[in-house]
Amino acid sequence: MVGSMTSKRALLLVLSVVALAVPASATAADRMLVGFQDDPSFRWLDTRDTNLSIASQTGASIVRTTVYWNRIAPTRPANAKNPFDPAYQFDDLDEFVRSATLDGMTVMLSVWGTPNWANGDKGQNYAPTRLSDYQNFMQALASRYSGLNPGYPWVGYFSVWNEPNLEEFLAPTYSSSGKPESPLIYAGLARAGYAGVKAGNRRALVAIGETSPRGRLGPTRQKGTQQTIAPGLFAQVLSTARPVVKFDAWAHHPYSDLGASPTQKVRFPNVNLPQVPTFDTDLAKWFKRRSVPFWVTEYGFQTKPGQPRGVTTSQQAAYLRESLAMVRKWPEVQMFIWFIFRDQTVSLWHSGLLNVDATRKPAFSAFVSAARPFDVRNPEITVKAGSSNPTLRIPVWELLARDGPGAKVGSTISVVYGSKVLAVVQPQVTIAVNGFLSFKLPITKAKANGVYKVFLKLGDVNGNSVSRTATVVVK
Repeated sequence: MVGSMTSKRALLLVLSVVALAVPASATAADRMLVGFQDDPSFRWLDTRDTNLSIASQTGASIVRTTVYWNRIAPTRPANAKNPFDPAYQFDDLDEFVRSATLDGMTVMLSVWGTPNWANGDKGQNYAPTRLSDYQNFMQALASRYSGLNPGYPWVGYFSVWNEPNLEEFLAPTYSSSGKPESPLIYAGLARAGYAGVKAGNRRALVAIGETSPRGRLGPTRQKGTQQTIAPGLFAQVLSTARPVVKFDAWAHHPYSDLGASPTQKVRFPNVNLPQVPTFDTDLAKWFKRRSVPFWVTEYGFQTKPGQPRGVTTSQQAAYLRESLAMVRKWPEVQMFIWFIFRDQTVSLWHSGLLNVDATRKPAFSAFVSAARPFDVRNPEITVKAGSSNPTLRIPVWELLARDGPGAKVGSTISVVYGSKVLAVVQPQVTIAVNGFLSFKLPITKAKANGVYKVFLKLGDVNGNSVSRTATVVVK
């Protein structure tokens, strides 16, 4: 068996982990993708490998990055659907995806920025003349990271554009008569993006929105001020577009104002963090859906002295804990991305958990303690009383990056109920294309209202191994 252990060694492992068992305290949002976005620190600077490695040690399970269509495709590809067309320049993105996956995190890709060849040199904030160009690029991107190309790990999370309710990212915002125009332009981008991703990888999830927290209800005539639309109004107008826009989640950036706390409320249809549940309810109503999964894909608090109007580093730590405590109560929120990880002299943003010199702000340890309970790599599942052999799915992205899908993984699985070891088994399983392993747990007739702890040691033929802990709650 790959990565096997003798029965004696397995029993010693069980006895040690039983002492570490903790009671489960489940809420609907107890498991959620939590992580960072920081393109300079994770993709472009010489310290990128170190930064990603440290980020992975915080309990982060996902890293988001911006895919600049105009940079990856500076010239028109001969076959835009081909993820390996020679016109594409994916080098730094490939390195990022591989490195993040090797560090045990999964990846989200947010795609925006029209190449000049696609819209007649209008600029990156104008939609392409032919939406098929965007759709073809999204298909190539999703196909490249579908897990089916050796050396290119799975990416299962995508989003369409960035803050399209701001003219800086999508123009024009209003028509000549003053009616919202960018939501209807965005509808075309969203349809194209969704169709492209699903064509490249039908199992990948696609978010739309990526909305900024604030905007106006109509055009401004103030010279030198960009046009904006409040996120709630943007979404409401978007919902009227026909055919109806398809999506798997709504993404939003619910920042507080500089210096304000996470409980700051703004006038709806602007949306700060406390208004996320209201916004989500409205999204379901507008798009005529039973529910709408919600991704917080940018959030953070800038600190002094880098940002003079920011908060102190101790306030940042307190606000981080408070924000995640708020989100934990909302089952609709499935992702939470902190922007950024490390302050840099090349960036105007100073919301990192690390200072420029890589020393840790108080928010670093606050993130570790607040984020680890959400870790999807140590999942919680719910089963019915009396059921047997429930299925457990565990992500092993670090092994996926090293071995690829289809590789065999050996395991030692220990099931504990209270202080009693119920079973120790050592099955061999195969890594799925998305980096998950599936097990039938040796639980017979699960006890009503019981809680089982499952401890897993997982290893490949090359000696690489990871440990996971799962919780089985019986209802």
